[in-house]
Amino acid sequence: MVRQIFERIVAPVRGLHQAAYLLAALTLASQILALLRDRTFAHMFGAGQTLDLYYAAFRVPDLVFALVSSLVSAYVLIPLITGMDREATRRLLSESASFLFGVGGLICVVLAIFMPQFLALLYPSFVASPEYGEFVLLARILLLQPILLGLSGVLASVTQVRRRFTLFALSPVLYNLGIILGAVALYPRFGLPGIGIGVVIGAVAYLSVNIPVVMEAGVLPRLRMPGFASMASVIRDSAPRALALGMGSVTALALTAMASRLGTGAVSVFTFASNLEAVPLALIGSSYAVAAFPALSEVSTPDKRSEFTRILSASARHIILWSVVAIGLTAVLRAHIVRVVLGTGAFDWDATRLTAALLVILAVGLAAQGLILLFSRALYAARQSWRPFFYQFAGGALTVLLAVVFLRMETTGLPASLATFLKVGDIQGTAILLLALAATLGQIFLALLSLLALRNIAPGLDRTLVRPLIDGCVAALAGGTAAYVTLVLEGGIAPLTTLMSVFTQGFIAGSVGLIASALALYFVENEEFRIVASALGRLIRFPGHRADVLAPSADGPIQP
Repeated sequence: MVRQIFERIVAPVRGLHQAAYLLAALTLASQILALLRDRTFAHMFGAGQTLDLYYAAFRVPDLVFALVSSLVSAYVLIPLITGMDREATRRLLSESASFLFGVGGLICVVLAIFMPQFLALLYPSFVASPEYGEFVLLARILLLQPILLGLSGVLASVTQVRRRFTLFALSPVLYNLGIILGAVALYPRFGLPGIGIGVVIGAVAYLSVNIPVVMEAGVLPRLRMPGFASMASVIRDSAPRALALGMGSVTALALTAMASRLGTGAVSVFTFASNLEAVPLALIGSSYAVAAFPALSEVSTPDKRSEFTRILSASARHIILWSVVAIGLTAVLRAHIVRVVLGTGAFDWDATRLTAALLVILAVGLAAQGLILLFSRALYAARQSWRPFFYQFAGGALTVLLAVVFLRMETTGLPASLATFLKVGDIQGTAILLLALAATLGQIFLALLSLLALRNIAPGLDRTLVRPLIDGCVAALAGGTAAYVTLVLEGGIAPLTTLMSVFTQGFIAGSVGLIASALALYFVENEEFRIVASALGRLIRFPGHRADVLAPSADGPIQP
């Protein structure tokens, strides 16, 4: 029994939809742990300054990762090692890892030295905090994270090329376990730096999952002097993506810096809402984007343009459909979601309501964010690497500009109307809603730009996305209405004073909403809905069941 489970874990996964659903299932496990992590944080700290400091410190290593570690990430290495022989693959991985240690390590050392000044510039309101010393030490410890995760990306390129998606998806599960360990076991003894140590432990575990696959392939990297020719090729291809990720990190850093000036707890509630919205994004958008990338890389040549468009369209249609359905249910169940996940301990009712309002605004951009993940990979696979950077720059600039403009508005205008519409007009700190609105509008704008960029690479793609958008809206309306009616009918049954009562009411309403959405998709004869059932059947391999799924576009790539 144990051997069979292990063989299923390490076995390659071929079909696009099987891979996507497998990634989604394991990503769900990771996201559940992430929610448990957030619940632990909410219980221990609430939406207060301690948690503000923790989340603010995370933005620094995120920026380092985007600008340095992503130069040798899996998304750049996968197209290069696909079809390479073993020795060439090992040499490329070794030089990439050595480059990461050398350049990334130097940058992290410099940042560690000047960390107090850097943090004071970004977050001047935190300087007076009694925990500022721990804040600086935490940020320094977290600088180990981008190096470890960058090395994980180098090794994960082999894991993904060999289609070991189960192992790939286990990495974030172990990562979140490390953070939970830091919060529960190490924080009481070491304070904020203890959580940072947990993050590092999780990053080490994240890295370790890929090692068996790389050893099996015989391409385990070694430290060696990077060759100019090989690294120039990698950096030339990866620099646009690194800059694009860097722009995303700069945008997030700018929004966090603005949030830190809006009062205690603003950074915390904004991050909590972002983390909640990241669950459906990871399950839907990220799963399809990761599963589609190797297949898109294989058919990225001009003579396979129709196959490229087919795979891209299939992935995009599913992302749009299920994201729109998720938006409808999230809008109705937002308070229940926040109360179940975060409503404990020091996390009070005002923080719960404000986080729920933020969740709705961020969820509106769910489909756009999923498409950005997919379209950027499509552009990288098609060797159009600079376009995502330019569009990310434009989207980030628009987001920051809108945030500045919104925050300067009279409180009686848009800010008051938005707070009233989301039923939080009677509490303090609603200015943070404007940052969420700016972020969502920026994401939608970026998704449209990315779609325009694919007109010549995947002709006719935009036309194929209209039907799932319409069907998704129909299903979201049906599901949201059914869930809302169910909540109303349940309202007088039991008081919502315990976690179990809130969870039960939300679960029943959500289940009814999902059933209503499924029925709506069935009656409109949605193709993506039909594919889901058959692909899931093939994934679990029911005897005698033959799933109609999107098969790989070609034979598996030559193994390194």
